[in-house]
Amino acid sequence: MDNINYLQLLFYLLPAIVVGFLAFYFISSYFKEQEQKRMYSIRAKNRKHTLPLRFQALERLTLFLERIDPGSLLLRVKPYNDNKNDYENLLVQNIEKEYEHNIAQQIYVSNECWNAIRATKNATIALIRKASMHQHVSTSDKLREEIISELMDKASPSQTGLAFVRREASDIW
Repeated sequence: MDNINYLQLLFYLLPAIVVGFLAFYFISSYFKEQEQKRMYSIRAKNRKHTLPLRFQALERLTLFLERIDPGSLLLRVKPYNDNKNDYENLLVQNIEKEYEHNIAQQIYVSNECWNAIRATKNATIALIRKASMHQHVSTSDKLREEIISELMDKASPSQTGLAFVRREASDIW
């Protein structure tokens, strides 16, 4: 008789257990969905505020790349004497100063974009230093000519960096 009571008890409890598990499943699914909706809403509100900041950062980085482009850099930064080393250092200091002025923008762009910006800066400095090392470059004017002639054969590093910034902007949009 004990076996029958346990068996009857099992038959009575089994539907209650199944209903309990189903209720738990549906309630937990509902709460997960509500949490996802809440997180989406928070992200949408944050995006509304951060999107203009990200675009502003990309604008500033574009301006930075344009300012360190060797063509515009040579027009903007004039040599103050004939010494090529002084002019080389002046150009590099100008690039570094521009970079430091825009360094905070890295928090608004992807790591790949910031690495491209940094690589552009370093490639521009390397281009200037390489041009200064040529034997026939003895004055600041010759250094300017050498840098410009280097750019005749290939695109400037800034053009590559600008392409990456444009791609980053299109990914955001």
